[in-house]
Amino acid sequence: MHIGKAIRLERIFNRDTRRTIIVPMDHGVTVGPIAGLEKLRDTVTSLVAGGANAGLVHKGQVKLGHRMQGRDFGCIVHLSAGTCLSPFPNLKRLVTTVEEAIRLGADGVSVHVNLGDETEGQMLTDLGKVAASASEWGMPLLAMVYARGPKVADEYDPDAVAHCARVGAELGADVVKVNYPGDPESFARVVECACVPVVIAGGAKMKSTREFLDIVRTSIDAGGAGLSVGRNVFQHSNPTRLVEVLNRIVHEGFSVDDAVEGYEDIL
Repeated sequence: MHIGKAIRLERIFNRDTRRTIIVPMDHGVTVGPIAGLEKLRDTVTSLVAGGANAGLVHKGQVKLGHRMQGRDFGCIVHLSAGTCLSPFPNLKRLVTTVEEAIRLGADGVSVHVNLGDETEGQMLTDLGKVAASASEWGMPLLAMVYARGPKVADEYDPDAVAHCARVGAELGADVVKVNYPGDPESFARVVECACVPVVIAGGAKMKSTREFLDIVRTSIDAGGAGLSVGRNVFQHSNPTRLVEVLNRIVHEGFSVDDAVEGYEDIL
């Protein structure tokens, strides 16, 4: 592996566990200024205090999340975007480059692809181009790949999720982010087929914190490399304490029951 890529990956992944807690905060472009992201620097501070490994933002937010003090925090710059107001809401187009991300101090970049959409071909082309550039510069690439389109009956279907993970890996991603298909056996197959580290997405805000923690635990048990979850983390009533519990699960191997001991207030 390119030494630059190895060094940058270690700013995103825990060196000892080879797992990660990533918190995406790119939602402002897609759905607007939602709760939890009004003051990005404060949100980042709370996540760092809990021990999150990295955050994911659009290029204009890098300076807003830079704290100039405290513990280091991996920075992933999201290269693609689209809004819910568009007549093609599943289309994600490149809005910046690997080179600009490097100038911003990024430790990694990410691209979003929706398989099954009418515009899938353009997104796959963009992913391929970014993968080539990221490889040249030694920049880790996270591919967020989901099955969303007219022919997709269920984006959480295990076969669809496995297909998404494999597409990301085959087109050059170093890490793939996919939906959790609902059970550890199905997710274990996704991980096995991907051939690169797989992290789970959070999707819509879940009904309970306990449900979220259970999914994280079972994904780790199935071979997952951690999580890349936004709203279920930064919209929590106490993100710092939630991330502390996630650290116990992801990096220290705690069961959910043991992890929440002393943290019952977050449930």
